[in-house]
Amino acid sequence: MYALIRPALFGLEAERAHELTLDWLSRTAPAAYRLYGARVPALPTTVMGLSLPNPVGLAAGLDKNAAHVDGLGALGFGFIEVGTVTPEPQPGNPKPRLFRLPAQRALLNRFGFNNAGAPALVEHLSQASYDGIVGINIGKNKTTAAEHAVADYTSALNTVYDHADYVTLNVSSPNTAGLRDWQGADALDALLSAVVAERNRLADDRGRYVPLALKIAPDLDEAGVDAIVARLRHHRIDGVIATNTTTAREALPLAWREEAGGVSGRPVRSASNRVIAALYARLGDEIPVIGVGGIMSGTDAAAKMAAGARAVQLYTGLIYRGPGLVGDAVRAISQTTS
Repeated sequence: MYALIRPALFGLEAERAHELTLDWLSRTAPAAYRLYGARVPALPTTVMGLSLPNPVGLAAGLDKNAAHVDGLGALGFGFIEVGTVTPEPQPGNPKPRLFRLPAQRALLNRFGFNNAGAPALVEHLSQASYDGIVGINIGKNKTTAAEHAVADYTSALNTVYDHADYVTLNVSSPNTAGLRDWQGADALDALLSAVVAERNRLADDRGRYVPLALKIAPDLDEAGVDAIVARLRHHRIDGVIATNTTTAREALPLAWREEAGGVSGRPVRSASNRVIAALYARLGDEIPVIGVGGIMSGTDAAAKMAAGARAVQLYTGLIYRGPGLVGDAVRAISQTTS
């Protein structure tokens, strides 16, 4: 079915097509479940202490404001991650800011954390009927000075805590100036120390522990991976999501190499798998890795699991392959792990 409607969607400006697709899903969730979700096989998995019906999730960025969780949940995902959300609303970067590169099976985006703010996301989740696992991805506002960035993360954590099954700290988007600097050792220590302390305070206050995950870039070298692994261990972070979009341009046509933004889809697949394997070589089963980046087929999903991921997430592959990719990924993973 998706193959029939994709040409019409690709005839529209990319962000507009994105919005229309999410609106359609929200209006037709029961039908989407019959077409897709009901056909996804069960493959129970435990990640960060959370019980998932299958290990194939939705990556952050597709539903920034958690306004379409019920429709997306009907597609059969084992878990859904919403956001990135910031403490205060912000418009993001000027449009156009999402571009398709069909020959490369890629997207280039420079959204810049456009979102309605953490309180609006919480309101949407409180009205949703989806009862599966929801992760909430948080970041800093663009206008927040570096010396106050940690406060943005703790503020967002406070706002979303009661509605999250896990919370992801996004320090790896290339579309907020200076954000990736927080992957450095000293800055990451300061951030994780503060956020973990606040999570522990909230856990004691609420009587409910919410795991924390860190989302990292695919462009890290071995020393960068080593530094992050040391901080994951030291601060007892519950999971790591590898990876975000790439700033590498080698796989793009010359006309696109000077365009600002992060690249997702097939061009990031190898880099993502390299980082996953590097993390697993150092961490083993100590801290679970969630693999994301360039999953365009069930085979791609299984390769991420083989590299060391405990679960995977989809985004760009859905744009090119459609919702059937969820079931394909679960079946391929099941065949390689049985």
